[in-house]
Amino acid sequence: MLTTLSTLAVLAPAVLGHGIITNPAPRALGPAYTAACGEAITTAVKQDNTSYVEQLTKIATSAADYDASACPLFLCKGLQYADNTDRVQTYTAGQVVPISVSMRIPHLGSANVTIVDTRTDTIVSDLLKNWPSGYSPGKKEEDIPIEQREFSVTIPEGLEETCAEAGNCVIQWWWLYDASPIIIETFESCIDFKIASNATRAVSFKA
Repeated sequence: MLTTLSTLAVLAPAVLGHGIITNPAPRALGPAYTAACGEAITTAVKQDNTSYVEQLTKIATSAADYDASACPLFLCKGLQYADNTDRVQTYTAGQVVPISVSMRIPHLGSANVTIVDTRTDTIVSDLLKNWPSGYSPGKKEEDIPIEQREFSVTIPEGLEETCAEAGNCVIQWWWLYDASPIIIETFESCIDFKIASNATRAVSFKA
């Protein structure tokens, strides 16, 4: 096992990325990201938008134009709401949301889906989806059971105020491969959304 992990550790720098939400449209790159995170990190994400966070933090340590306060890499990989205003989804409490995830390199690792308050970088929901024992391993994406790649979550009650405004909340898919101290890889992908009150939704539908 140690030999296998050592081999993976050697290969890790060449394997930049593993997974990302594909539907609904997740947060993506834009000029605000470059301004906050710098050219080097932007280039890394352009090369592979499924890159793991630890790879980006290593780049940040030597990047003169990286702004840690504006680019919290463990929150949606630092991707900025300002670049994604046209990707905001509108949901209501109790609504079922289908999600699709692409995993380019299947491997073990715990994973979950939660709602995160981006203003405080805190999880404000229960686990909407949870794979505590990790995903099923395999040599290619098709080896992972379809229910781990295509699934639905339900928007919970009680966040109507917290997530009323676009940019305040994201649905976060989080995947951790932890073979520490040799390998730790965190993958994150976020969906911007807001929760409309049922009354507002009804008025909009009627109009």
